[in-house]
Amino acid sequence: MSSRMRDVVRRPSLPLTEQDERDLARLRDSPPYRQVLSQLSGQEFDARTSEGVFLHAIFEAGLNSVRSAAEEVGYAILADDQEEQAARRAIARRRPPTWAEEK
Repeated sequence: MSSRMRDVVRRPSLPLTEQDERDLARLRDSPPYRQVLSQLSGQEFDARTSEGVFLHAIFEAGLNSVRSAAEEVGYAILADDQEEQAARRAIARRRPPTWAEEK
C-alpha cells in the first residue's frame, strides 16, 4: 500500500459509468497506459494493486494536470500584466514632463 494511502481521512464513494469502467480496465490492463499513470502519479502498479490505490493514483494524476494548467494560466496573466506595465512606462517616457511648458 502506498504511504500516501495510509493517511486517508475519508473514503467517499465514486459513481462510475460503463464508459468509466471500460476506461479503468484499459488503464489497468494496458502496459503503456499503466506506465504513463506510473509516471504521472509517481507510483508503480501490478496486478495486485487495489482498486482504491489505483483510483487514487488517477485522481492525483488528474489533479497534477489541473495544477499545471492553472499555473500556465497564472503565468500567462502575469506576462500580460508585465507587458501592460512596460507599455505604460514606455508611454510615460515619451510624455513631456509637466514642468516643460512652464515659463
